[in-house]
Amino acid sequence: MEEIRETERLKKLLDSKQYTRLRQALEEELEADIAATLEEMEEEDMRKIFRILPKSQAAEVFSYLDVKAQQSIITSLSDKDAGLIMDNLMADDAADLMDEMPANVVKRILANASPETRRDINHLLRYPEDSAGSIMTVEYVDLKENLTVQEAIERIRKVGLDSETVNICYVLDSGRRLIGTVSLRYLLLHESDEVIGAFMNENVVSINTMMDQEDVAELFKKYDFTAMPVVDNENRLVGIITVDDIMDIMEEEATEDIEKMNAILPGDKPYMRTGVLETWKNRIPWLLLLMISATFTGGIITSFEDALQSYVVLTAFIPMLMDTGGNAGGQASATIIRGLSLNDIAFSDVFRVIWKEIRVAVLCGMTLAACNFVKLMLFDKVSLTVAAVVCLTLLVVVVIAKTVGCTLPMAAKRLGFDPAVMASPFITTIVDALSLMIYFRIASSLLHIG
Repeated sequence: MEEIRETERLKKLLDSKQYTRLRQALEEELEADIAATLEEMEEEDMRKIFRILPKSQAAEVFSYLDVKAQQSIITSLSDKDAGLIMDNLMADDAADLMDEMPANVVKRILANASPETRRDINHLLRYPEDSAGSIMTVEYVDLKENLTVQEAIERIRKVGLDSETVNICYVLDSGRRLIGTVSLRYLLLHESDEVIGAFMNENVVSINTMMDQEDVAELFKKYDFTAMPVVDNENRLVGIITVDDIMDIMEEEATEDIEKMNAILPGDKPYMRTGVLETWKNRIPWLLLLMISATFTGGIITSFEDALQSYVVLTAFIPMLMDTGGNAGGQASATIIRGLSLNDIAFSDVFRVIWKEIRVAVLCGMTLAACNFVKLMLFDKVSLTVAAVVCLTLLVVVVIAKTVGCTLPMAAKRLGFDPAVMASPFITTIVDALSLMIYFRIASSLLHIG
C-alpha cells in the first residue's frame, strides 16, 4: 500500500510538472525504495522520473531495478548518459546487464563507457556462466603489507567510494598474490604508525575463479562471511564476492531446484518475461518422457486383465494405491534432496538413510493399512480377502516407495547429476508401475486368480 501511495504521489508531481519538488522528493528516498516505486509505474513515466534523478543517485537506483526496467531505461538514454550509468555501476552489475542486452545495444553502451569499465566488464564476461569469476566484482580495496595504518586509511579514503565494500581490505604482495586480510575496525584500533603486515590475518579463506556458484554459497554459509576474495590458480587476487550476490544465487538455485523437482527445464527469466513458446520448450521434454514411461503402467494393467475380470472391485483401489505410493515416495525424495543440498546428507550415509526410511515406511504403511481396512470393511463392504489384498499392498507399496524415493536422489548425486531431477514426477512414475505389479501379484496369490 505504501508503494502504491508513493507511486501516485510521484505521478501527481510529474503530471503537474513540479519537477523541482519531484527531484527533492526523490532525494529524500532510499535508492531501493525509489527502484521499487519506479517498477510500479508505466514505462514512459518510469523513464521520465529516472531522468530527473540526481546523477549521484541514478546509478544506485538503476542497480536495484529488475532487468526489464534496466533495459527500458538504458535504451532510452543518450549515449553519453548510458555510458555514465555504466561507469557508476559496480562491474558485476554492469556485466550482468550486458549479458541480458541485445548485441547492438551492448556495442553502443560499451563504446561510450570508460576504458576501465569496458575492461572490467569484458574481464567478467570471459568466465564460465555460474562460476565464481562470473559473479565477482573487481571493485575492492587492496593494500601492501608494508603500509602503515595511516597510509592504509589514506588509500581507503582514495579508492573506497568506488569499492563494493571497505569493511575488509585485502593485503597483496608485489606479485598481487593474496597474503592476508585486514578489517577496517582493526585499522582504526591500531596506532597510525604500525605496519599492517604485523597484525593482518594471514589465515585467508579464498575462492577460485572457476568454483561453481553453489559451492561458493556453501562457503559463505559455512564461514558466515559478508565478503570473500576470488583468486586465480596462482593465488592472485582478481575480485571479491559479497553476500548480496550470494543471496541472489541462493534464490536462483532454489528456483532452479523447484523447477527440476516439478519436471520443468530450468529457465533464466522470470515467469512474466518468459514467452509462451519458451515456456512450452521448458515443459514439454519432461512431459513427453513421463508420458512415454507411463505407458508401462498401461502394459501392466493389460497383462493382468484376467485378475481384473474375476475381481472387478480391484479396479476401484488402483488410483488410491498409486497416489499413496507416489506421495510416500515424494515425501522421502523431498527430504533427501533438501538434505543433500544443505550437505546434511552424503552418499556414505546411504545405508543409514535407507534403514531409517524403511522403519518410517513400515510405521506409515501400517497406520494407513489399518485405517484403510476399517474403511473397506465398514463403508466399501468388500470381502475380508479383498481387504487383506488392498491393505497388504498398501503396506508394501509405501515401503518400496520410500526406499526408491530416498535412494534415487542419492544415486543421482553420486553419478554427478542434480538430485532435484529425481523428484516427485520421476519417482511417481516408477512407483506407479511398481505399485501395480505388487498389487496384482498379491491379488493373484491371495485370491488364486490369474
